Amino acid sequence: MGTQELLSKQNDKTVFKIVLGVSALICVVVVVLNQKLIPVPDTFPMFIYKLPLLNAILNGSCSVLLIASLWAIKNKNIQLHKKLNLTAFLLSSLFLISYVTAHYFIPDTKFGDIDHSGILEDIELTGVSGIRSVYLTILLSHIFLAVIVLPMILLSFYYALKDDRVKHKKITRFSYPIWLYVTITGVVVYLMISPYYNY
Repeated sequence: MGTQELLSKQNDKTVFKIVLGVSALICVVVVVLNQKLIPVPDTFPMFIYKLPLLNAILNGSCSVLLIASLWAIKNKNIQLHKKLNLTAFLLSSLFLISYVTAHYFIPDTKFGDIDHSGILEDIELTGVSGIRSVYLTILLSHIFLAVIVLPMILLSFYYALKDDRVKHKKITRFSYPIWLYVTITGVVVYLMISPYYNY
């Protein structure tokens, strides 16, 4: 094994550790803020209530960009593929900031609850419990796969920027469909839960 190859493997191991560390840190921050472990201020800007819609728009935009990115690489347009993926990564990063901010400030909304004069009443209409099960399945798969795909996306970008196409292709075979699923289900979750927002 040559010196260059040895250095490359060492760099890959270092980057892998950094990626896992960053991913773990992001997960901890999301949990801490979602669980309101840091006190929420009594007053905050009203635009915070618009963030769930912004999150859905960002997720939807990423879905379109990822599909266009696949089309670009299938047509051997590597430069367009790179630009679309970098844009999707940027929008996903903005989504993460917006998501954490929204969930920190805004109380959780439960599927099937409607506010009538300040009193939350659970809907007991036929079929709602079945729809709620579908919603929870989509939501939980969305959250679980979002956690799983984050380090995969970071590694995929690392190998792409390194121009290691073999490893890039190997990891994107898994990261791409998961990332696309996460962005699409992000929109679906918003559309399903938004009728129950009480703000």
